[in-house]
Amino acid sequence: METVVIIGGGASGMMAALTAARGDRRVIILERQQRVGRKLLATGNGRCNLTNTGAAPENYHGELPGFAVPALAAFTPQDTLDFFHSLGLITVTEHGGRVYPLSNSANSVVDVLRFALERAGVEVMCSTSARELIRRGAGYTVRTDSGSIDADYLIVACGGAAGAKLGGVMDGYELLKPLGHKRTRLCPALVQLTAEGGYPRALKGVRADAALSLVSGGEVIARGAGELQFTETGVSGPAAFDISRAVSTGGDKAGLHIDFLRGYDGSAVAQMLRARCRALPDLPCGEVFTGMLHNRLGRMLVKYAGLDAAAPLSSLGADALDAAVRAAKDFTLTLTGTEGFDSAQVTAGGIRTSGFDPETLQSWFMPRLFVCGELLDIDGDCGGYNLQWAWASGHMAGRLGE
Repeated sequence: METVVIIGGGASGMMAALTAARGDRRVIILERQQRVGRKLLATGNGRCNLTNTGAAPENYHGELPGFAVPALAAFTPQDTLDFFHSLGLITVTEHGGRVYPLSNSANSVVDVLRFALERAGVEVMCSTSARELIRRGAGYTVRTDSGSIDADYLIVACGGAAGAKLGGVMDGYELLKPLGHKRTRLCPALVQLTAEGGYPRALKGVRADAALSLVSGGEVIARGAGELQFTETGVSGPAAFDISRAVSTGGDKAGLHIDFLRGYDGSAVAQMLRARCRALPDLPCGEVFTGMLHNRLGRMLVKYAGLDAAAPLSSLGADALDAAVRAAKDFTLTLTGTEGFDSAQVTAGGIRTSGFDPETLQSWFMPRLFVCGELLDIDGDCGGYNLQWAWASGHMAGRLGE
């Protein structure tokens, strides 16, 4: 019986194991954590955004983003849904095509995968780290911290550098280096942004629906839209995550332009503010955005616009109203970078995909060696795209070139 060893018990590793186990093979997962799927538990704020029904090639990035196309085409979001439904998971599709378990708990996803591994006879060795990969005849020997295991096929799925507290490591890059596989530059992605000034701290905890533009050298280099949350040091949330890759790869010190009323153009906002001034002339200027935006955000925008919060609305002239409109439609922060790999959900960059066959994920120069998931130089947008890549690439690697 042939032996397949999979290094890493995350999303792609578990999918690879379940796919490989469909043949008459011994399948072993080596997981350095005390349990499989630990990083998976943190996705989607603990809800597990397990795929996106609209996943398409343009949602993926890397030196060779087209590398992801064959795997994504071979295992689509519908295939992901069919797979999880077959395991007994009930899912719900929300705004933007984001798919979650109906339970709203990532534990449900990990549990059905764990049950499936047990049913398939996959051997799971937790608290076991791979230390070295040695070519042995037509296969490999994996040296671990507790001994050696011989493998006819080897799948490396131990993830990237993001989320160190949840299992993000450099192990995969180091394991593959002696076998001739190099990596690109690594950057944190889907991560909180940091900014200068006191505005983020004053707005800590405030959420808003906003459109973001990242501007550097007078040009917009990235855009995002959706929920934005202010933190102690900057901004977070899906909208910030959408542009975090651009910040990490060279957009620090750029200007983050925020439109808090993205459903209205400037003239419409001005008209609403003038109507309020006419209807409530004695209302303090600090309340001009009340009912339109979070109260704390509205008052901060008044301060940002340079208005006297205590003055009555009747005192606002045309210039002051224009300043209020600009504050709501083009609030600007100077970014200083990101919160780094510890806080990141995904790694931008990874093992160079040029060393692998995109139709199988097998190494071009190390037969029977496959790599999948975040370890490769492929990362997706925020919204379930990265897990779809994990399932799709794990499925392809688990087919072992068939």
